[in-house]
Amino acid sequence: MTRKALGQGEFIAMTAMLFAVIAFSIDAMLPALPEIATELTPATPNRAQLIVTSFVLGMGLGTFVAGPLSDALGRKTVILGGIGLYTIAALIAAVAPTLETVLAARVLQGIGAAGPRVVSLAMVRDLYKGREMARVVSFAMMIFTLVPAIAPLMGSVVISAFGWRAIFGAFIVFAALAGLWLGLRQPETLPRESRRRLQPAVLWAALCEVLAHPVVRSAIMVQTLCFACLFGTLSATQPIFDETFGRADSFPLWFALIAVLSGSASLINAALVVRLGMRLLVTATLLAQIGLSLGFALILPLTDLASPLSFGLYIGWTVGVFMMAGLTLGNLNALALEPMGHIAGMAASVCGAIATVAAVALAIPLGLAFDGTPVPLAYGISALSLIGALLMRWMPGRQN
Repeated sequence: MTRKALGQGEFIAMTAMLFAVIAFSIDAMLPALPEIATELTPATPNRAQLIVTSFVLGMGLGTFVAGPLSDALGRKTVILGGIGLYTIAALIAAVAPTLETVLAARVLQGIGAAGPRVVSLAMVRDLYKGREMARVVSFAMMIFTLVPAIAPLMGSVVISAFGWRAIFGAFIVFAALAGLWLGLRQPETLPRESRRRLQPAVLWAALCEVLAHPVVRSAIMVQTLCFACLFGTLSATQPIFDETFGRADSFPLWFALIAVLSGSASLINAALVVRLGMRLLVTATLLAQIGLSLGFALILPLTDLASPLSFGLYIGWTVGVFMMAGLTLGNLNALALEPMGHIAGMAASVCGAIATVAAVALAIPLGLAFDGTPVPLAYGISALSLIGALLMRWMPGRQN
């Protein structure tokens, strides 16, 4: 019996929850970093930040294959399989005796999370196209942006009640609910007759075609730099709140404020991109970030770190970094995929995977440069933004 298709409202809410598996897996983990550092790596507490970047690394690796697998096996099979792998990895992390085991489990967890991350978008493409697809994704992302605002608070409640290992139980519950919703309510969106065989030669040809295009290469490189700024800031945020400003207890509430304020970037981008074009908006954002980060790095050492002024400067700067992601990443994706319409799904997997994995390589030293203040991070972000702005200036092709 053919299952009745979901109404658009329920489909959007379900898609937002699948997206949110990623945000919850990163942001709810942040309040646990001090306890993890104390228990598993007391001599080098900065290494606890790798809990964030190891997950992102796994997600990037999984992105290489999730899209092509879903083209061959169906959308629901790959999403539910990814959730299954994610759950097994969370169980391993919950009982891991060493930091190295936790990090390995987080990589595996990220690989599993790539299923909901990539394939949920493919599912939207199966059902909608053009402006209607953009509308559905926009609504899903609006709901999704609420998760980073509340995830640290939810994580801190679980951790305070049951300890840091219990947060992995919360991950399992959240992912299981998303998987049940998909499995019980959503019909498969890719019919068998539309599926394609999984052939290494086809994947290799797509990879070569994507990397041979100069605009795509430039967009991937700039996206890598922007992701590195975002991941480096995320991994260092909790230590800065705790060690620099002594506000570990109020971190979830402040992070919620940062998430809500920076969420306005998507609305700003929607209002400006048609008029200004993607290249100009990305370039202007990177140039603004250079000035913001350099100014912050130069001014903060002149202030008393215990003063409300220093903390206010930090909050403002962090909002600016997160807003940069909202004003650049979507536009860079569009620039990369514009000449790849005939292999858009494959190109999306290739571009997303390369940018994510390469960004982790840059974000790890960026986060570990923490010296008790956010100054090294700010200098690093200004340098990455400068390189990105130069790459945008040299990007070939027509202005769009």
